[in-house]
Amino acid sequence: MAVHHSTLAPNSAAPTAAGIQMDGGEFHRLAKVWTIAIALISYSYYIASKIHKGLPRLIALFPVIFIFLLLPLNLHSFHLCGPTAFLLAWLGNFKLLLFAFDLGPLFSSPLPSLLHFATMLCLPIKINNQKSEIRRTGNQIVLSFKVLLLAIVIRLYDYRNRMDPAIASVLYCLHLYFGIEIVLALCSLPAKAIFGAPIEPQFDEPYLSTSLQDFWGHRWNLMVPSILRPAVYNPTRFITSRVFGPRWAQFLAMVATFAVSGFMHELIFYYFTRAAPMWEVTWFFVLHGFCTAAEVAAKAAVASRKVRWKVHRMVSGPMTLVFLMATARWLMFPQLIRNGVVDRTIGEYYTMAHFVKGKLI
Repeated sequence: MAVHHSTLAPNSAAPTAAGIQMDGGEFHRLAKVWTIAIALISYSYYIASKIHKGLPRLIALFPVIFIFLLLPLNLHSFHLCGPTAFLLAWLGNFKLLLFAFDLGPLFSSPLPSLLHFATMLCLPIKINNQKSEIRRTGNQIVLSFKVLLLAIVIRLYDYRNRMDPAIASVLYCLHLYFGIEIVLALCSLPAKAIFGAPIEPQFDEPYLSTSLQDFWGHRWNLMVPSILRPAVYNPTRFITSRVFGPRWAQFLAMVATFAVSGFMHELIFYYFTRAAPMWEVTWFFVLHGFCTAAEVAAKAAVASRKVRWKVHRMVSGPMTLVFLMATARWLMFPQLIRNGVVDRTIGEYYTMAHFVKGKLI
């Protein structure tokens, strides 16, 4: 599918328009959003947590969950709305849903301090209780190198009108990966200072993935599967196993988990675009859910026959990455392109660069 890309030069009018999104008013709205969020988190800690687990506590937390869904609508900048939506409307709400039943990262006995509770709720972090050595993704030199690569990707956007659309899609994939990993790494810094313990990195070099299962389950944005497993996968598998048996229950649970993730991504995209959803993003994750479940079933079938047959990682790795990028180009990026989110995002980078340059000169 060919997607036409507009040119965005550093001196074009687009960054100025995007700069309107990043003015003082936007930061003022950001402060209001997080002030309300902190008040709601305090309510969850002091009042809702004292209510008996289950439906009573869920009812007490429902207003918080509902307002968390509304708060990102107050923001328009990609770089302020996106993280806020991800932390509150998605991860925060799922953590609260688990907390209603004494599950998930927010629950412990006794309940931690308000500061620790708020940090666990707001930030996409997982404490490394074993205090083992942090993996290579936590290396500051590697992270700095990825910041440099992100800057190069952004600069290459100047030449999008001369690129094949497939090459531009590769840039979008790199932008997505570097941007999310850098943001999540920055989120771990205050958490590490507060907890005084190592924070598990949320990415484990996803470009080294050898399969979809490896990518989604072990390398990409690991906070999400750690939340969706107890919230969606485990209950779905438990319920369906009584009807369909354990093998089909695993398949259905995996597809259901990906479908929920797709719906939440669709919500995040709505915060970006404020346009009626076309459900492409949801279908992207449903497709990957079916493919991942089929992959797991195929591996189990091969293992059950005691056949020592395995695709070499030099083949399976590139195949996995090509499939991910091709399906993202087909189902994920078009919604952002046609609604101007890509141009607006790049414009915000230029606006921030001009702002920093003006302060330094």
